Amino acid sequence: MKPILYSYRRCPYAMRARMALKYAGIEVEHREIELRNKPQAMLLASAKGTVPVLCLDDAVLDQSLDIMHWAIEQSDPDGWKDVDDVIAQAWIEKNDGQFKTLLDQYKYPNRFPELDPEVVLDEALERMLLPMEGSLQGSQYLTGNRLSWVDIAIFPFIRQFSMVDAKQFERLPLPATKRWLAQQLESELFNAVMQKYPVWLD
Repeated sequence: MKPILYSYRRCPYAMRARMALKYAGIEVEHREIELRNKPQAMLLASAKGTVPVLCLDDAVLDQSLDIMHWAIEQSDPDGWKDVDDVIAQAWIEKNDGQFKTLLDQYKYPNRFPELDPEVVLDEALERMLLPMEGSLQGSQYLTGNRLSWVDIAIFPFIRQFSMVDAKQFERLPLPATKRWLAQQLESELFNAVMQKYPVWLD
C-alpha cells in the first residue's frame, strides 16, 4: 500500500515535503485537505492538525523535515544529504525560526497592526535574505555548489516572501538570491509537485 500524504498545495511545509518525496521517487496517495475543514482521518493520524502528514505502514511523520529526511534515506540519487550538518542546521534554524515569524508579519500586516512593515522588511533582510545573498554570491547553492535538501527546505518560504509584494521584492538588492529562486521556480521538480488536486473528503 502506498504511503498516504495529507497536504495543502500552497503550504510551504507541505511543499518541501512533496518535493523530497518526488525527488526520492516515492509514490504516495495524495490527499489534498481544506484548512477550514480538516478531515477526521488526518486528525486521528496526527492531533497536531497541520500539514504535511505522512502515514506509513509502521509510523506517522507529521513534521516536514522528518518527511524530507525519511524520503532521502530511501533514495538520494543526487546526494542531497551530503552536506555539512552544522551549516545545514544553522540555515534551517534561521529559516524555520525567526524568518518564518517575520514572513508571517510581512504577509499579514493587518494581524500585526502594532508593527511597522518597513521594520519587518528590514529585519527579514538583515536576518535571512542578506546572509543568503552573501552565501549565494560565493556558491551556487546554500551549502556549496550542489543542490541539497537545505535549498529545497528553504525555497518555499523565500518563494512565499517574494510573492507578498513582487514589485518590492524586485527592488531588493538580492541578485544571487533571485537567480537561485528563479532556478527553483523553473525546476521540473517544483512544477511536478504543484499540480492541483480536488479536496479529499473522509
